Order: sequence, then C-alpha cells, then structure tokens
Amino acid sequence: MARIRQQRAEITREAILDGAAVAFDAAGFGGTSLSEVVRYAGVTKGALYFHFPSKEALARTLIDEQFQVSSGVPALKAPGLQTVIDLSHRMACGLRDNVRVRAAVRLVIEFGSFTDPDPSPYNTWIETCRACLTPAQARGDVKPSLDVDDVATFLVGSFTGIQITSHVRTHREDLHTRVTDLWDFLLPGIVPASRIPRFAPAGSPECRAELGLAPAA
Repeated sequence: MARIRQQRAEITREAILDGAAVAFDAAGFGGTSLSEVVRYAGVTKGALYFHFPSKEALARTLIDEQFQVSSGVPALKAPGLQTVIDLSHRMACGLRDNVRVRAAVRLVIEFGSFTDPDPSPYNTWIETCRACLTPAQARGDVKPSLDVDDVATFLVGSFTGIQITSHVRTHREDLHTRVTDLWDFLLPGIVPASRIPRFAPAGSPECRAELGLAPAA
C-alpha cells in the first residue's frame, strides 16, 4: 500500500508540474494564479499545497526542469566543445517542444528582472559549459589564450539573447538556424583554424538524429 500511495503522490506531483508549466508558459509568474495551476493540472488545491507550499516554491522547482537537458553531461568520459554545441541544440529543441523547458526559461528571465534577481540558473549553465570547455582547451580545441570562464559566460548570454529574439520574431521556428549561426560566427574566434573542421555547428549527426532533426547540409 505504501508503494501505491507513493506512486500516486508522484503522479500527482508530475501533473502539478505539467499544469504549472502550461500556466507559466502562457502567462508568466505574475500572471498565473494557483487556481489556474490547479485547473490545468486537474488536482485539488489541497494536493497542490501538499507538494508545494507556495507559488514561488512551485516556480523554483519548475526552473530546475531545464537542467534535465544537461543531465547526462557529468557522466561523459570526454566532454568537449562539440558537447556544448550539441547542448545548445538540445536546449533549442526543448524550448520548441517541451512546455516545462519553455516555462522554466520564461521564469528564469522573469526572476532575473526582479528587484533581487537570482543568477543561479545562469551560473549553473555557465559552469556546465566551463566544465566542457576546460578539457577541450587542454586538448587544443580551444585557443590557449582564451579564458574559458569568459567564453562560457559569453555563450550563455548569447544563447539567451538568441532564443528570446527567435521567440519574439518566429515563435522559435528558426531557433536551430540561429544557434547554428552563433557557432558558425564563433568557432573561428575560439578554435585554432586547423581544428575548426572537427566541429559541427548544426549539431553532431548523433545529436540531430536524437532530436529528430534532418541531417545537416
């Protein structure tokens, strides 16, 4: 019985997160009420408060959903620059196809605009990029003169701006193209010329196949 109750509780929690993602994606943090979350989730308000004591706690939990995109990176034996390129396309795919990722990123941007902004989500992505770029630089794939922390910070800021612009202009329909542009323009500045052909700005064949994208031209 305890296992059944635990399973039901987990199902309810996931339903709440799904409902909250739809609500936050549509209206943002300030424009969403817990009543709307309950309606989208199909649960009672009591069930919601059992799992999440406040709207902010729910939003904070949802913000962490974006990091599922990078959850496999720590297990990689040899992360590198292509890992970061592929991550940017995986994130682009998440923003287009996964409402939890879209809601998480919208919340991050909104929380970053508050009086007391929270930099932790950005710092997490910067650290993920840095952890891939550091061994890449040691292998000679990133110019030795560059500070990988600065490169990682630039990448996260650039992707943030690109995805917002893509959202406003095309509802992110062109996001993979814009991310590919980012890498086409950036690689000559951070990679030794002789090594540039090693990297696929549009994502590795394995990544594109995983995401259901057509092979790069």
